Amino acid sequence: MAGWSEEEYIQYLRDERRRYGWVMQRHGGLDAIQAERAAAKRYPFEASDAPYRGLVFHNEAWHWAMRDIHGDEYWISHPRLVEPPAEYEALD
Repeated sequence: MAGWSEEEYIQYLRDERRRYGWVMQRHGGLDAIQAERAAAKRYPFEASDAPYRGLVFHNEAWHWAMRDIHGDEYWISHPRLVEPPAEYEALD
């Protein structure tokens, strides 16, 4: 992430993992440990010199979790899930 300090990158990574884990527990049927593992897999730490570091951040955790739960075109089969609920938004 150009222009981000290492601390900012790590905090953003933690925040996205937390959001993704939350979705995987509530919508994906995972328990807390499974959700944490899934989040770490979806959002691995990338070294500061890694090409395309942070590219996964171009979409929010809600989107990635919905894709992983319902498939690549979840918004077609589950249009009510296009926007995250207020409870998710309150995680910020």
